[in-house]
Amino acid sequence: MLVLLGVLVVVIGFATRRNPLLVVGVAGIATGLLGGLSPQKVLAAFGTGFASSRAVTIFVITLPVIGLLERYGLQEQARRLITRFAGLTTGRFLALYLLLRQITAALGLLSVFGHAQTVRPLAAPMAEGAAERRHGPLPDKAREKVRSFAASADNVGLFFGEDVFLAVGSILLITGFVNTTYHTHLEPLQLALWAIPTALCALTIHGWRLLRLDRALAAGDTGAGAREALDRKAAK
Repeated sequence: MLVLLGVLVVVIGFATRRNPLLVVGVAGIATGLLGGLSPQKVLAAFGTGFASSRAVTIFVITLPVIGLLERYGLQEQARRLITRFAGLTTGRFLALYLLLRQITAALGLLSVFGHAQTVRPLAAPMAEGAAERRHGPLPDKAREKVRSFAASADNVGLFFGEDVFLAVGSILLITGFVNTTYHTHLEPLQLALWAIPTALCALTIHGWRLLRLDRALAAGDTGAGAREALDRKAAK
């Protein structure tokens, strides 16, 4: 039972808003020591876990590269590029990004797009640029709204698109669990095919929400509206 104190460490750490990496590390060390492992074996377990899942740490390489590109004007170039397409509004651009994200995820290309490598340096600045072209400088509220919709396009596209790819981890986990527990013979292809209607519904519903973003920006959360309010205030 003492081993379960590691779970208590995680709960307390998250409840007090401590650093997640520090909380998980301390919980792992506490669990290992309470389970009777020596400090050397605990350290060896950490090393083995890191080596077996080292692909997760690829962000250590990508983040500095994205940071350098942003420092040398990547976001500014993205905003400048979107201004060349007069008919591409913020909602239409994000709906197109949602479609591309879902298609690539359905093909198993999960890392082609993403928050770190696409949304922050490219998709969000381009969506902001399209909004600024139509509505002028955006107030903070409208800018954050555009950024949140850009992030949601990536999340929805990936979440509902990846299940269409029959070799994704979630599909294999479900089929393995069902076949082992209920002694059936469920094929990954069967789950992937049933995921297609769900993916199409998600594309339709969230695509409609993204297209409505243009109307919401024009209705009030625009830089033009903010400027008019400032002008009226100055006139008084």
